[in-house]
Formats: sequence, C-alpha cells, structure tokens
Amino acid sequence: MFTRNIAKFNQAMGFQRSSTNKPKTQPGSGRSIRMGASNLCHHIAGGPISIEDASYISWVVEHPSALRSFDQMMKAAKGKKIALFLDYDGTLAPIVDNPDLAFMSDEMRAAVREVAKYFPTAIISGRSRDKVKEFVQLSNVYYAGSHGMDIMAPPRPVKTCDGKYPTVALDKKGNEVLFQPAKKFLPAIQKIQTALKEKVVEIQGAMVEDNSFCVSVHFRQVREKDYGILEKQVKSVLEHYPEFHLSWGKKVMEIRPSIEWDKGHALEYLLDTLGLSNSTDVLPLYIGDDRTDEDAFKVIQRRGQGYPIIVSSSPKDTKASFSLHDPSEVLTFLSRLARWRKSSSSSRSLAQIWGVGD
Repeated sequence: MFTRNIAKFNQAMGFQRSSTNKPKTQPGSGRSIRMGASNLCHHIAGGPISIEDASYISWVVEHPSALRSFDQMMKAAKGKKIALFLDYDGTLAPIVDNPDLAFMSDEMRAAVREVAKYFPTAIISGRSRDKVKEFVQLSNVYYAGSHGMDIMAPPRPVKTCDGKYPTVALDKKGNEVLFQPAKKFLPAIQKIQTALKEKVVEIQGAMVEDNSFCVSVHFRQVREKDYGILEKQVKSVLEHYPEFHLSWGKKVMEIRPSIEWDKGHALEYLLDTLGLSNSTDVLPLYIGDDRTDEDAFKVIQRRGQGYPIIVSSSPKDTKASFSLHDPSEVLTFLSRLARWRKSSSSSRSLAQIWGVGD
C-alpha cells in the first residue's frame, strides 16, 4: 500500500524514477518541496520516513499539484472563461511575524499584473481593502477586503437576488461600485478595537490590527504560555457584543460581525457583477491558504465547475481539489497561466472585455 502511495505521490508531484533511480522534476515546474529531490529518492528507495512526511505524501495524492496537473486543467478550460480569485497572505506573500511587513515580491506583482491582462482577477483578503491594495499596487485587479465585506467591484448592474446585495455605492470617482454589507457595524467595530488594544497591551507580542469590517488579534510573536491569557482577554471583550463572533486563522484571532457573508459570498458577488454567475462556460479558479478560503472552495465545489487550489506545505482538511506548496509555486502557476493564455488562438484580453483597467 505504501509503495503504491509513493508511486501516486510521484505522479501527483511530477516526479519520475529514471534509470539511475534519481527522481527528476518536470521542466519549469519550479518545485521546491520540503523534502527535496535527494531526500525523496532516499524515501523511494525504502529508507526511513517520518510520520509527518508520510502524511504529506498521502495528502498530496488526494490533492495533486496544480503545476503537475496544469495541462489537464487547461485542457478542460479550453473554450471557457476563467475568472481568477486570489488570497493575499500565505498565497501572494509569505506569512511573516509582523503583518505590516507582509510584502509581495516584484516578481509576484508582475505575474499578477500579467495574468490580470487576460482574465478577470480579484484579490479576496481578510485584510482591509485599502491595506491589501497598498500591498499589491495594481490597478487592473478588483479588491475585496475584510473577508469580502468590503468590495470594490466593476460598475455593472448588480443582480439583487431578492435583496441579496442591498448596500452598494459608487466610489469617489464614480467609476466602481463599493459594496459593504456590514457597514452598519462600523461604530461597534471601532469600539471593539479600542477595547482590545486596552486589554492586550500588556501581553508581549500581541498586535491588534484594524481591518475595517473585522478586527484581528495577531499572536505569532506571543509566548506560548500567554496564549490562554490572550484568548481570555479577547473573549472578555467579545461577550459585550453579541452580534459579533470569534474566528481563528494562522496565529490570529478575528472578531467579525455575525452576518451571512464570507469569501464564498464575495466570490459569488464578483461573478454576478462580472456577468458570469449564470454562465455554464465559466471556470472560477481560486487560490488560497487559510481556513477562511474554504468558504470559496465550497462555492466552487457546489457549482460543479472550477478549480479550488489550496496553498499548503503540510496536510490539512480542505475542500480544494488541487494544491500548491507555497507562494513560490503560486508565482510559477500564475506565470504559466499567463503564458498559456498568450499562446492560445485568441489574443483578445478577457480583462479588457470585462472593463478592468491596465
């Protein structure tokens, strides 16, 4: 059984065994897996393997590399419209100790700019919309902040779906639609943020971040022995605000309004405003690394078409169909996607069709 899993792993990851028994990567795959080629060869040869590595091998069998599967994915996408959705932290930029320093590389920015020339592209982040836009610095993508509770969308008629999207307004320039379903909670959010800062100020390493329609408490630099104290302090604030709830991310607690809205709803809203929601020839492609991205993965799964891709270097429960190991692989995937579109028969930019600026 384990031997079969190794063989499946090699296929999923793009490794083959040569006559010299050395694995080789698919050309241009950009693979930088945790084990490394020489280590993997040792595992294939029957040497010792850790439980952690064995778990990852089995997980990748179930969630194949999107790089290895690229040709298969694009073959199915031929003649269809791809709409691209991207998380930010852990996807376009590495997770760092100080969230204010989570900068994306120039290479990643260039790749996103290039792929957005050919496909409608949106970044859906837990960060505030203004903050993620400041990080990305691109004008040819759409931005959805606060887990989709703050969306700057194209100026197209919105399908209300019986009042599903009631809160929209033009921006200051009058050329985009601003959608903020949790706007009425802003006064309470500001009070929560102030109270949290007072509560956690004495906990070394704790950081409160204003993400507009949610408040994040980062504890990546907090001593492990203080985790319980920090959680208790955060919950002591939350108990005074019954219309809010606590959720968890990677070394972060987030307080959000308890409304029926998440990254999955944001994906559906953007598809609606792009005029793509009822089309049978649309393939949403969503790349993300966090549990909040699972809501978007579920939407794609429910649609029955599209590609949910998880970014992870360790096994985790996910609704994603494919995987990428880390942001460097996301970069390779996006660059390859743009090249594939360039080489296709039609050179017309889908982004131009849907009205995104250059």
